Amino acid sequence: MAPDSDPIDPAPGIPDVPGADLPPGADGLPPLSSLSPGTRLVVEASAIGDLALRTWVASLLATTVTPIVAATSMRHSDERTNLNFYAELAAEHDSEKSFPPPTKVPRVSSRPAGRLAAWMAHGTVDNIAFPSSFRAINPAMRQRWDAFKSNNVVRAQHWRHDDGPRPTLCVIHGFMGSSYLANGRFFSMPWYYRAGYDVLMFSLPFHGQRAEKLSPFSGFGFFAGGLSGFAEAMAQAVHDFRSVIDYLRHTGVERIALTGISLGGYTSALVASVDDRLEAVIPNCPVVTPATMFDEWFPANKMARLGFQMYGIGRDELDAGLAYHGPLNYQPRLPRDRRMIITGLGDRMAPPGQAVMLWEHWDRCALHWFPGNHVVHVSQLDYLRRMTAFLHEVMFD
Repeated sequence: MAPDSDPIDPAPGIPDVPGADLPPGADGLPPLSSLSPGTRLVVEASAIGDLALRTWVASLLATTVTPIVAATSMRHSDERTNLNFYAELAAEHDSEKSFPPPTKVPRVSSRPAGRLAAWMAHGTVDNIAFPSSFRAINPAMRQRWDAFKSNNVVRAQHWRHDDGPRPTLCVIHGFMGSSYLANGRFFSMPWYYRAGYDVLMFSLPFHGQRAEKLSPFSGFGFFAGGLSGFAEAMAQAVHDFRSVIDYLRHTGVERIALTGISLGGYTSALVASVDDRLEAVIPNCPVVTPATMFDEWFPANKMARLGFQMYGIGRDELDAGLAYHGPLNYQPRLPRDRRMIITGLGDRMAPPGQAVMLWEHWDRCALHWFPGNHVVHVSQLDYLRRMTAFLHEVMFD
């Protein structure tokens, strides 16, 4: 079924400023000097807003996550040893060894998502869940990981057509942004659903209902386990999403595309380096080198540096360990014409330089920029239309 002629309906209140219509520079993005005065103003104002948001998020992490990381490190004083474990895996550049696949199709339970979700989709919406088959990659982390209860149940929201299965667009949210309703609206999922796609919104580990008891916010556990916990959370995100692919394929879905924003963009790019069953992948405002957060996100960066010094972790060791779950460390499994990257020129949570690094690694595939920042996607209508044409070519034709 081809998409209908309904207009894409972006989130309300998002301005529409001309974007992505200028010749790119050597790095795939236009130099700021080539932008119109109005567009430059939007970019600069967006950047200021993002810096304020970044400082708030960094302050939240510094005051809530850092004490837990410190306490955990005192009980498990092997963080440097664990980091070296991941560095050794990363050095092999073997995504199958780093991220072994699930061995069986999950047994999925399903229940109606509720009237509000069904109203937004104008169709059938189910919340699905199944036990995660993930085991911590590092044997030293397995006892700690197996103790998680909520996190070890995989969750997603599935918008289905009754005459399906249909080509399915999967979405992975960003850090702290796990609301199905908010993500459905932001990514214009009702339009994609009306255009003929089934839609699945995947919950990252430690987010939403996967957050452990007493977590102060959605996503808290993703970084509360320190560097080794971050590595295992990323490994579990990849493993669990591959189980979702197994489930979709088992139910007859033949074509699956994946997009994600921020941490979800990072995860999407990593999945595309591990699994070849995707038709297309579109990281949106992706984080690509997490070490950047430790360098720039004040005041959390100060606490992180103190912790690295305390445990004798140098920058080379840090970069080598983080490379384990970095998409730049592995070759993508999808052809170049099935890859597309979206970035905001005013983004300071995941600055456009991050997207450019992925763009270079991905053989300079399609790259779309917009003038806004990490959360205010100015000219979002432009990239939604470009995404639609890009996806239609591989999902329906």
